[in-house]
Amino acid sequence: MEHHQLAIFFLGLLFPAIVTSVGINYGQIANNLPTPEHVVPLVKQIGATRVKLYDADPKVLKAFANTGVEFIVGLGNEYLSKMTNQANALAWVKQNVQCYLPATKIVSIAVGNEVLTFNDTSLSGCLLPAMQSVHTALVNLKLDNKITVTTAHSVAILQNSYPPSSGTFRPDLKNCISPILDFLSKTCSPFLINAYPFFAYKANPKQVPIEFVLFQPNAGIVDPVSKLHYDNMLFAQIDAVYAALSTLGYSKLPVQISETGWPSKGDDDEVGASTENAKKYNGNLLKIVSQKKGTPARPNNDLNIFVFAMFNENLKPGPTSERNYGLFKPDGTPVYGLGFSGVSVSSGNSTSSEEWPSGMSISAPTSDNFR
Repeated sequence: MEHHQLAIFFLGLLFPAIVTSVGINYGQIANNLPTPEHVVPLVKQIGATRVKLYDADPKVLKAFANTGVEFIVGLGNEYLSKMTNQANALAWVKQNVQCYLPATKIVSIAVGNEVLTFNDTSLSGCLLPAMQSVHTALVNLKLDNKITVTTAHSVAILQNSYPPSSGTFRPDLKNCISPILDFLSKTCSPFLINAYPFFAYKANPKQVPIEFVLFQPNAGIVDPVSKLHYDNMLFAQIDAVYAALSTLGYSKLPVQISETGWPSKGDDDEVGASTENAKKYNGNLLKIVSQKKGTPARPNNDLNIFVFAMFNENLKPGPTSERNYGLFKPDGTPVYGLGFSGVSVSSGNSTSSEEWPSGMSISAPTSDNFR
């Protein structure tokens, strides 16, 4: 269609060679999105090499065949109970994963999303058994050396997140988290975390500096324990996760940021949700990723980040922000340009740093369990 071709033509101007290693979340809770065939060139234009789905949509997986794009496919929370049965898990993997290989590059299966923070003990009790069944299916199909099995968590699984070096998991979740970490470690699978500085800012805009959450120049803060300097909240959140993992003995477990983003629109009480702030957050984030810049505590670790999200999704429940995280409108045109010229990113070299505010929280609970 002509409007899609025109949109793609202008993308080179709005997204100038952003980055080659970023991932993108491709949600589809909408009734007006372009076909997957039209999404393929959009993904390529923004330089994304990895796509994360919340299901295993056959139309998407077929459309991306032979593109080289890596996929994390999702197995929804509603299937967890059924997937504890190994026969069901084997059938699901055959139907939703194996049949698309090797043309479509599926590298991981995310079993459930933010399950442990749903406060549903029956659901959380099914999580690890479902993950184990899916992994067993991969072993039986001789795919376990190519495809990992994991699950995505909300930052709300942390009890302490500030300062980052004191990060710990919630005590009530440790009995669930520890066996999952053991599984991830034994299967060489990554730990996925959904991290949104937006929620922390929205919860306390008077205390959290906007520059700190948008990767803009600011004095930054110093972790009083590690003495490391932080000039943005996302890095502080990531290092808090690393600290929590280390406390339980899993310091070498790889971490991927399975979701992060900023809404371009929100309700009146959603402070900070605007097109300008979304452009700053995602533009500065992508610039940092392109610089292969690690966090203060893990400077040599790659930032494995999946931006949320590809499109605005008009049928998502919840506040207005939930429907406005997209980089693109449904017609394929960008919600805002993400060129780097004129966008300044804090270098982290400031010598005038602040001590960590005693009441600052960087892990405000997310409100997006609909993803």
